Amino acid sequence: MTDRLVGCVQKEEGLVIPDDWPGYNLELFNYPEHYRGDIESVLIPHGVIMNRIECLARDILEEIGHHTLMVLCVLKGGYKFCSDLVDSIKSQSRSTNRQLTTRVEFIRLKSYLNDRSTEDLHIIGPEDLSIFKGKAIVDTGKTMKALLQHVKMFQPKAVKVAGLLVKRIPKGSETLPDYVGFVIPNRFVVGYALDYNEYFRDLNHICVISETGKQKYKV
Repeated sequence: MTDRLVGCVQKEEGLVIPDDWPGYNLELFNYPEHYRGDIESVLIPHGVIMNRIECLARDILEEIGHHTLMVLCVLKGGYKFCSDLVDSIKSQSRSTNRQLTTRVEFIRLKSYLNDRSTEDLHIIGPEDLSIFKGKAIVDTGKTMKALLQHVKMFQPKAVKVAGLLVKRIPKGSETLPDYVGFVIPNRFVVGYALDYNEYFRDLNHICVISETGKQKYKV
């Protein structure tokens, strides 16, 4: 399973983590002591995340060439993914002597209450948007569709979506992001800036929250 996680695959598919994958034992990793008992396992270690982001950055560079890149980062859960992706794009562009101008804007979305996606979607962001956006999780696709409609109001030349995680759920998103990191089971995951009611963002790894953790931090 480890070999499947760290390898690069076609960008349209992402790395698929099967439903029966139990994750890694927590004892193999360092994580904040105050979360002991609140997470079940490490689904994706930080090193594997970074390796996959390098693959996505490579694919993006191959497609955009020398065009100016405007990155729209979806807060709060997407900020680490966006930061590491942009850093990797810049690093790889320098190593290939490509002249790439990058601009980053931020937009904030909120659609979750506890571990449920709600019907209410709040968008707070810049008044001028252009070409690219990064998002951490794509599950039902409702949030992504709403944001794409919002972005297209500004008549950008092109819009591409990068999603670190795509959840495999019934009646999920029919359209995958243009760049997919991992396709994961329908579990509520936290860490790497992904939260549960604002907790767990400080975890470096992507982890599965436990029922104890859900109850402890429920609002």
